[in-house]
This record gives sequence, C-alpha cells and structure tokens, in this order.
Amino acid sequence: MSKNQIEGAAKVVIGGAKEAVGKAVGDKSLETKGAVEKAAGSAQKTVGELQDKLGDAIKK
Repeated sequence: MSKNQIEGAAKVVIGGAKEAVGKAVGDKSLETKGAVEKAAGSAQKTVGELQDKLGDAIKK
C-alpha cells in the first residue's frame, strides 16, 4: 500500500465528515470544502493504486 493510497483514504474520510457537518449545520462553504477534499482524496487514492499496480507489473 502506497503513501498516496493512505493519505487519499484519510482525505476521503475527513472530507466526508466536513461535508456532513456542513450539511447538518447549513454551512454551504464547509459542505463544499468537504466535497472538494473528498474528491481530491479519491483521486490521490486512485493514483496510489495505479502506482502499486505499475510497481507490481515492473516486478514481473
């Protein structure tokens, strides 16, 4: 598991929490920031997964 996968997964969780809190309290700014962080985390996690697959392919 790469560093990008771990950091990306953490951002997805944190972003989701911010988004949920923003929705709960009616703070559109926090909700939007959370959604953006969640999307960025998802992208970073995907990059990490691709890095792992590339590394495995090179080892073969």
